[in-house]
Amino acid sequence: MARILALDYGTKRTGVAITDPFQLIASGLTTVATEDLWDFLEQYLGQEDVERIVVGEPRQMDNTPSTVEGAIGKFLKELNKRYPQLPVSREDERFTSKMALRAMVEGGMKKKKRRQKETLDQISATLILQSYLSRKTP
Repeated sequence: MARILALDYGTKRTGVAITDPFQLIASGLTTVATEDLWDFLEQYLGQEDVERIVVGEPRQMDNTPSTVEGAIGKFLKELNKRYPQLPVSREDERFTSKMALRAMVEGGMKKKKRRQKETLDQISATLILQSYLSRKTP
């Protein structure tokens, strides 16, 4: 089976997570500077069999789109143009940053490491992907 790739898209950094080939487990892969995201995707998608991309959908508490949604919309249009054969799903990402921070604390991660936003973005992408997997599994 092919893998599923998840992105926690941000204007500065994008967290990336991936499933195992059986699409059972979501794991953090990396965090990429958003300006380098296209190069990363070209290289990664050229090497790995990916059947779907899941992109986080940031929403406010009142269910309105977050301010970054405009940038995500532009990214999604370009993604569809570059990879039209690759389906894209959206997954609600409310609270993923708070959940990621809590997971780092509960996992015993040192405070210095928790301050690294790259780690938070990668864990957030993993939570987005795990949420997608949980929802699609009967």
